[in-house]
Amino acid sequence: MQTHIANTITNAPVQRDTRAWQFQVWASFGIAVFLCATGLSWLPGEALDRAFMVMGYVFCLSTAFVLSKFVRDNQHAAGRDLPMWKLVVWGSFFVAMLLTGWGLLRMEVNDTYKAFLGVSWLFLISSAFTLAKTLRDRHEADLAEARLQGRHAARVEAAQTPAAAE
Repeated sequence: MQTHIANTITNAPVQRDTRAWQFQVWASFGIAVFLCATGLSWLPGEALDRAFMVMGYVFCLSTAFVLSKFVRDNQHAAGRDLPMWKLVVWGSFFVAMLLTGWGLLRMEVNDTYKAFLGVSWLFLISSAFTLAKTLRDRHEADLAEARLQGRHAARVEAAQTPAAAE
């Protein structure tokens, strides 16, 4: 019974995201980047304000990717990272979001423009999390497929070795 269960598990196809889903994820991320870049490049006001907003968006984007990797890495291996690293990852994400939001709110621009920048910023962060998950799923599927191919090659080699020895 155990052998049958093991064979069933190892012969199962590797589950992958569809091409349509991958396209949707990349398209959403691209649209979010385009909207943010457009909003920030046409941002009225001081060049220094614009530079700080760009830095805030980049900081938020990078911490979103770091946070998604951290959460995914610790999904199955609880306590693998140091507690301080957990504080750094979550803290940097919240600090990035708070500082960027504060910078956006304190800017002296039209409320409609602030709303556009805010919505495109949140769209960028949510699409970054989705993109990170999609990329990680693809990576894990590639690893699982490579393991299955390696096991299959080892079984074929093991089956041929006794026959060649006789």
